[in-house]
Amino acid sequence: MSARAAGHQSHASIHAWLLLLPALVLLVAFTHWPAVSTFVDSFYSTPKGSRAAVWVGLENYRAMNDDPVFWKAVRNNLWFAGATIPLSIGLALVMALWVNERIAGRAFLRMAYFTPTVLPMIAVANIWLFFYTPQYGLLEQVTGALGLPSHNWFGDQSTALACITLVAVWKEAGFFMIFYVAALQTLNPSLREAAAIEGASRWYFFRRVQWPLLMPTTLFVLVNAVINGFRMVDHVFVLTRGGPDNASTLLLYHLYEVGFKFWDTAYASAITVVLVVVLASVALFQFFVLDKRVHYK
Repeated sequence: MSARAAGHQSHASIHAWLLLLPALVLLVAFTHWPAVSTFVDSFYSTPKGSRAAVWVGLENYRAMNDDPVFWKAVRNNLWFAGATIPLSIGLALVMALWVNERIAGRAFLRMAYFTPTVLPMIAVANIWLFFYTPQYGLLEQVTGALGLPSHNWFGDQSTALACITLVAVWKEAGFFMIFYVAALQTLNPSLREAAAIEGASRWYFFRRVQWPLLMPTTLFVLVNAVINGFRMVDHVFVLTRGGPDNASTLLLYHLYEVGFKFWDTAYASAITVVLVVVLASVALFQFFVLDKRVHYK
């Protein structure tokens, strides 16, 4: 390689790194550095006033292990994620299959299904807060018309978390639907024609042709659904504040309370580390294990 060519390649490399520099600075400043700082803070005590933080080792993690509210939030979050992930993905797939067909009002249906996604989460929570309001809410009006007794949906431990789950499914299904619609539109129309010629039913065509070809999209949607299942805080903050008696407290809301309500930043850092490790492990499992079962075109 001549000196001139080497110099040109060096200038091109410097130019490329300069173009990447703003994104790298933002990534390091707002992602990598906070993650490292949080990990380090989890081994120190919370600084209070003039008293500086001191090394406490695994004390914050021991406190977390002995915290009944933390384990209650873990159980609630597992129940919440276990319900929202399959329901939102399944509903998104059904809606995508429907609006992908040549039906009247298809554009309106797509807009109606996607509308909850573009609404701010706080606005969505306030809308559903009105629906669930005892005696005056829309749901109470419907149940009252059917002769059913009034019920405090967010004030009952047996229904508070289920109500939040319903709101989350309603909010996320439209977002996941867009990815499925895009994937369905990339499928070759000749596949449907060949299936029709062979006399295959719609269910058989979906199970044997469409579903396997949608697996890459499903894997992507599944990763996002898992992350969303463990980062819910807005709806809990507006609808229930974790009540009654922590019946609807989720991990991220518990983290918010510990860090910003009780100002125990060290303990909050320990919870954050555990949450990040769990989510990273699940994401790696999905990509390196489930990805082997995905067939790409």
